Amino acid sequence: MSAPAPPDVWRIALPVPLPTLFDYRPPDGTPALPAHVGCRVRVPFGTRERVGVVAEIGPPDPDAPEPRPALERLDARPLLDGELLASLRWLARYTHAPLGEVLATALPTLLRQGEPVPDARDWGWRLTEAGRTALPRLRGGPRRLAEALAALTAEEVLDADHPGWRPAARSLLRRGLAERVPLAAGAFVQRPAPHALNADQQAAADAVRAAQGRFAAFLLEGVTGSGKTEVYLAAIADCLTRGRQALVLVPEIGLTPQMLARFRARLGVPVHALHSGLSDGERARTWAACAGGEARVVVGTRSAVFLPLPEAGLIVIDEEHDGSYKQLDGIRYHARDFALVRAKALAVPVVLGSATPALETLRNAALGRYVHLRLPVRAGAARPPRVRVLDVRKRPLEAGLSPELLAAIRQALDAGGQVLVFRNRRGYAPVLLCHDCGWSAQCRRCGDAEHGHAMTVHAGGRRLQCHHCGSAQRVPDACPACGGLALQPQGAGTERIEETLAARFADVPVLRIDRSTTQRRDALERHLAALGERPGILVGTQMLAKGHDLPHLTLVAVVGIDEGLFSADFRAPEKLAQLLIQVAGRAGRSHRAGEVVLQTHHPDHPLLATLLAGGYPAFAAAELAQREAAGFPPFAHLALLRAEAKQADLPEAFLRAARALLAAPAPAVTAHGPLPAPMPRRAGFRRAQLLLACAERPPLHAALDAALPAIRALPEARRVRWSLDVDPVDLY
Repeated sequence: MSAPAPPDVWRIALPVPLPTLFDYRPPDGTPALPAHVGCRVRVPFGTRERVGVVAEIGPPDPDAPEPRPALERLDARPLLDGELLASLRWLARYTHAPLGEVLATALPTLLRQGEPVPDARDWGWRLTEAGRTALPRLRGGPRRLAEALAALTAEEVLDADHPGWRPAARSLLRRGLAERVPLAAGAFVQRPAPHALNADQQAAADAVRAAQGRFAAFLLEGVTGSGKTEVYLAAIADCLTRGRQALVLVPEIGLTPQMLARFRARLGVPVHALHSGLSDGERARTWAACAGGEARVVVGTRSAVFLPLPEAGLIVIDEEHDGSYKQLDGIRYHARDFALVRAKALAVPVVLGSATPALETLRNAALGRYVHLRLPVRAGAARPPRVRVLDVRKRPLEAGLSPELLAAIRQALDAGGQVLVFRNRRGYAPVLLCHDCGWSAQCRRCGDAEHGHAMTVHAGGRRLQCHHCGSAQRVPDACPACGGLALQPQGAGTERIEETLAARFADVPVLRIDRSTTQRRDALERHLAALGERPGILVGTQMLAKGHDLPHLTLVAVVGIDEGLFSADFRAPEKLAQLLIQVAGRAGRSHRAGEVVLQTHHPDHPLLATLLAGGYPAFAAAELAQREAAGFPPFAHLALLRAEAKQADLPEAFLRAARALLAAPAPAVTAHGPLPAPMPRRAGFRRAQLLLACAERPPLHAALDAALPAIRALPEARRVRWSLDVDPVDLY
C-alpha cells in the first residue's frame, strides 16, 4: 500500500531578487487552500522574517528539504486576486522580474510590511434636526459652516471650501447640531451643473461613452488649451452614473493638487489621491478605499496603476507621452503600457491624452489599434500663441538672457501679464571654471579623465553638487590646479536666472519653480497661489511645462535649448519637440494673447524649422520616417542589459558572457555591445551595457526566457550589479 501524498503547501512569492517561489507549510497544521492565494503571510527567511504573498497551492518538491512552517496568515481574504493578480503575473513575465518583487511593488509600504488594511471609508457632515432648527440663531464661523452642512458634505469638500472648519464642526457636534456620517461608496454629495462642451469635445466624449463596458483604447490628441480635461470629466461623470470606478494617471506630483481641486469641484464625489508626497498611511487608505469600492475616482502618479479596481469603468492617462511614467529602477515597468494591459483585462475603455503623443502611441493609432480623437483648436476664446525665434549669435547675454528677451519681459509685465522663463537646468550655473588655467570642478565619483562630469554650482555660487550621484562639497577658495582666484561660474541655471531677473525687475515678484523649491508638500501650489493674478515672473524647469493652467501667463521665454538639438540619444529630438510644444502651450490660455520666444544659437536647425512650419504633427511624421529607416522603436523592440562594478573590466566581462548565452537561441535578435554606457562612470561604479534589438516582440522575449536562468547562474553575475530593462526609454 503506497504512502499517502504529502499535504499541499503554500508557494510564496517573497520580495527578494530570486525568480522562484518558496514552499512553506501553513501554521498550526491547517490545510493549504486555494482561497489562500493572494493573502499575505509572514514567514521565516534565513535569520529574518519576511512578508510575502501566497502565489500558488501545490504539493511540496519531493527533492527539497521539508518545508518550514509559516508564522501566520495576515489576511482573512486575499489582498491580491482576480484581474489584479493576473495582471501582475503578466508584468512579472514581461519584465522578466521576480514575481515577489512585482507583488511587493504593487502594495503600499505599510501593507508590504504586514500592517493591517486600514479603515478607508469616506466621511461627511450634515446638520441634525436640532441643527436645522437652530440655524437662524447661529453666528460667525458656526453659522457659515452650518449653512454648508444643510446638505451632506464630504470632509474633503469642506477642506477645500472651508479651511479651518474642523473646530467649528466639533463645536456643532458637541451641541448635537451636526453629525459625522460615513458616505456610501460613490454617493454624490454635490450635484454641479454639467459643463458645455464644444463640438470636438462632445464628439470625443461621445466616442468614449459608447465604449463603456468593453475595452477600447483612445488617443485624445488635442492642442494645448483645447480642453482635454473637460473630455476626461465628461467621461468620468458618465462612468460614475453607471456606478463604476475611474482611475486617472498624471505624470507629476505637481499636477495632482490642481487636477484634484478641479475634479472635486466638478464631479461631486470624493476624489482620492495617490502619489509619493503622501504619507504611508494615506497611501494605504487610498489603496484600501479602491479595494473596497469606496473610492470611485482616483488621481495618481505612476504607482497608482497598481490600485485594485473591483468595479472599474474607465482609465485615463493624462500627458501619456511623459517619461515620468517609466520606472527607471527596481521593477522597470511603464505605467502607460501596464494601464493598457489592465484596461483590456478589465474590459474598460482607456483614454491616452496628450498634445504631443509619443511616437509609439501615434504608430498604434495609425495601425488602428487606438481610436484617434482630435481636438484641433483651443477651447473658448483662447488662441494659439505667436512664436518667435530669437537668434542670439554674437549677442551679449546676461545670465543667458539677451537684451531683446529682457525687453520682451518688460513689455509683458507693463501690460499686466505674467512671464514664464523656462530653463531646464536647475542650480546656479552648470560649471565652475578657473579663468586662469581652465580647470573645472568635476565630480570625483562620476566620470574619468576621458569623460568628465561637471558639478553644478548651487546656492548662489557657494556649493557644488553632482546631479548624477548627489555628492556635494563647498566651492574651493582658490583653484585646486593653479592656486588662482579666478574661479567663475559658467552658464546659467534657474538660480542664476532668478537672481538676475529679481535684480532687474525689482517691482514684480520673481518665483523659482524647480525641484529644489518644491520639495515640501503642496509647495508648487503655494508658489502659484503667492503669485496670484498680479504681474510677475516664474523661472522654472520642465515641471512647469506639463498640464498647468496659468490663465494670466502672456509670455513664455525658452532659453538654453541648444544642447538638446545635438544629443546622441535617438529619442532626444522627440523629447525636445514635446517639451517645446508643451511649454509654449502655457502662454495665452485665457482671453489675453500669448507670445513664445525661443532663444537659440541655431535658428535654422531642421527641428525648429519643422515645428514652426507644421507643428508637432509634421515633426512626428518626419521623425517616424527616420525611425523606420534606422530600425528604431516603434519599428523595433529593445531590451537593455546594464552592469556596473567598482572594477573597470567586470561589467564588460559579464555582458560578454551574457551575449554568448543569448546568441544561440536568438538568431532574430541583434546584440549591440557590450559597450561603455553613455555615462561610463557614476558614483564610483564603472558602467557598461548590452543592447538587444528585434523586429518583433515574441523572439526577443523567447531569447530572454531561454537565456536568463543561465545568465543569473554566471560566476560573473555575482561580481557585478546588473539589471534588465525591457522597452528602455533612456539608453544612459
